Amino acid sequence: MMQRIRARLAPAPAEGWTSLLLVAVLAVSVAWALDDAALVLGNRAWTDFLAWAALGGVLAGFIGARAGWNRPFAHLIGAAAAALIVPIMVGSVLQPNAPIPLRFQATADSTVEAVIDFAVRGLTVTRQTGHYLLVLGMLCWANGQFAASSVFRHGRPIGPIIVLGTILVATMSSVQKDLLWYLVLFSGASLFLLTRLHALDERATWIRRRIGDPSTVGSLYLRGGTVFIVAAVFGALTLTASAKSAPLAGFWDDMRPTLVEISQWLQRIIPTNPNSRTLGIPTFGQQVTIGGVWSTSNEPALEITRTPGDDRPFYWRATAYDTFSLFSWSASAPASAARPAGTPLLDGTLDQVPAGAAREQETFRVRPLSGLFKVAFSPIDPSAISRDTTLTTTGEDGFFQSIQIDGRDPYTVTAMVPTLADVDGGVTQSRLRAAGTDYPTGIVARYTRFPATSMGRASRDLIADIVTRVKAAGPVTPYDLAQALVTEFHSPRYTYSTQVPGVCDQSPSIVECFAVHRIGFCEHYATTMAILLRSQGVPARLVEGFLPGQLDVATGRETINTGAAHAWVEVYFPGIGWYPFDPTGNGIAHPESVPVGSPRPIPTPKPSPSFGQFSIDPDRGFDDRPSGRPGAVVPGQNRGTNTPLLVGLAIGLFALVILIAFLAWRRGPRGVTTADGFYASVAGIARRFGFGPRPTQTAYEFATALGEILPASRPELQTVAAAKVEVAYGRRTIDDDRLRSLRDAYRRLRVGLLRLAFRRGDRRRMR
Repeated sequence: MMQRIRARLAPAPAEGWTSLLLVAVLAVSVAWALDDAALVLGNRAWTDFLAWAALGGVLAGFIGARAGWNRPFAHLIGAAAAALIVPIMVGSVLQPNAPIPLRFQATADSTVEAVIDFAVRGLTVTRQTGHYLLVLGMLCWANGQFAASSVFRHGRPIGPIIVLGTILVATMSSVQKDLLWYLVLFSGASLFLLTRLHALDERATWIRRRIGDPSTVGSLYLRGGTVFIVAAVFGALTLTASAKSAPLAGFWDDMRPTLVEISQWLQRIIPTNPNSRTLGIPTFGQQVTIGGVWSTSNEPALEITRTPGDDRPFYWRATAYDTFSLFSWSASAPASAARPAGTPLLDGTLDQVPAGAAREQETFRVRPLSGLFKVAFSPIDPSAISRDTTLTTTGEDGFFQSIQIDGRDPYTVTAMVPTLADVDGGVTQSRLRAAGTDYPTGIVARYTRFPATSMGRASRDLIADIVTRVKAAGPVTPYDLAQALVTEFHSPRYTYSTQVPGVCDQSPSIVECFAVHRIGFCEHYATTMAILLRSQGVPARLVEGFLPGQLDVATGRETINTGAAHAWVEVYFPGIGWYPFDPTGNGIAHPESVPVGSPRPIPTPKPSPSFGQFSIDPDRGFDDRPSGRPGAVVPGQNRGTNTPLLVGLAIGLFALVILIAFLAWRRGPRGVTTADGFYASVAGIARRFGFGPRPTQTAYEFATALGEILPASRPELQTVAAAKVEVAYGRRTIDDDRLRSLRDAYRRLRVGLLRLAFRRGDRRRMR
């Protein structure tokens, strides 16, 4: 085997070594772009191996073509090599100083952990990165192998150029970094490769027909092609630098709703990339992953018409989340219920406003300035909306999560906002402080739970210090705790930053990360406050929406841009309901002034269920493992007893895929309906296994030669060949009965031709 490979590789390929170099440039330019995009947590060093993976794929595709292996066998060998080499490359990132076997194991462990996080533990997000690195590495290997195989096996570079170019353009459009020069490199290599292969084809044609000087025509094509390529690249760069139009702007606007939905799904399974290009709007979905970047734009978002003269700074709530999973929030067990226009929104749910909650009714007209918003906006508790909507709750008739509404048509929201006054039982500091802790059971069960590993030493010390300070000033009430946390986070000890990639990589949760590093954006502030309150048995939840916008008090017109997207905390007070607190510092928060109010007696705290600092939600199955290097599992860690189940499931799915593929193969392509098509398909299948017809062979000669190798398929071969000859040379028309019998023979023949994969030694009989 190796002697045959060396014998075939010794002479230069017909396409020339220059073509191999150009193919390598194509694959490597895409890998360099993926590397420079820093797709994994913004760390470019983690993807430096991608170029080597691309070169490995080019080498595998080239060897398979030059060795004369049939295409399935060559791709199988290349895939096997990738399965061995790429995981070791990824393991060099996860455990750079480990021996090669342990690097392979690190990649396998990280990938399995990612699958278990979703399939077994039910987490909404995984902290593993090995699976993402592995996919990127396999993608670059596949690019190289596909390109080399297409060029050196079939002489067809168009397919690889289209596929690899699409990946390159998609990478360029998804990140903010300037990757234009990779596109220039890719385009130049593509044009040179096309020109060179075309020149070789023309040279071969002149040699075969014995006309003119073949070397002259080849040189002419190459010189002319080079001039054209240089002029085309220079002109494209000049146009790029000077063009003012945006011909694809309309296409981008049409695609943004789909891209938003895709981004909501992708953020669960891939690590955050701080270089990602923002879609310009927050997603406000059923789950939110807290990464290292808070990125929005200043596009118009909402225009709200309010009562003229009302200057209250309302926070415009879009979504609320009840379940925390270390680095994400989600709405557990979401349920939807239709709400016709004008009907009470929260009636029948556990989130309806308590009786005597000191609320007053206000009406707002909201006009979305973007068609991408799928939720309605309202201060605190909406009671009715003028359009048909769908209320999403956490659990059937549970607590508010969001109000689904489509389109850019305006709608009128009627909301119950707190009455801030020291009369008629209005909301005051004294009343919030005296609300007590007699919480409804549903509130306690859902909004005081959190994973045990959320809090480490730093966060425990932080809440202990705050509780001590509150005790020194008076009774410890939920309001005092919440206000003390807001005061703490507004202090200069904490730094507001929208760019903190990599800061929390070694932390067990966002809470512990923020307590240690004291830097982050609104989601870091709000998450930490909510979980610290929960650790003291105070119901709290994360809320996302918009900050107060620019308000013209005289006209009541308020405008909000997407840059006002924000996260804050809502705390539940018995007899009052949810009340907002904004812990984000750096002057971002717009707190509403709450009157002190008349003194009220503070009730004696009652014993509450133990949902304290280290409670674990059994419904969520929170991960209680220690955190190690991102993407790598802690050595010696027990992954549980689910691995055999996953292996069995994978084997079953693989067998099902093979069965479906076999049935589809046996049925054959639906588009083949002619004798010529049947014969061409049979010849194409045989050619893939190395048994294709010679240029001088007739249909009968090819069928006879192939029938000697596959005696069981000889009748079907003769049927297809006879139909081909009758139609192509006899100009006959095949009736429906004959066509049905031909189709049946073709289906049987497709299955029989698979045996050619095991008859490689008989290929010489076809020559």
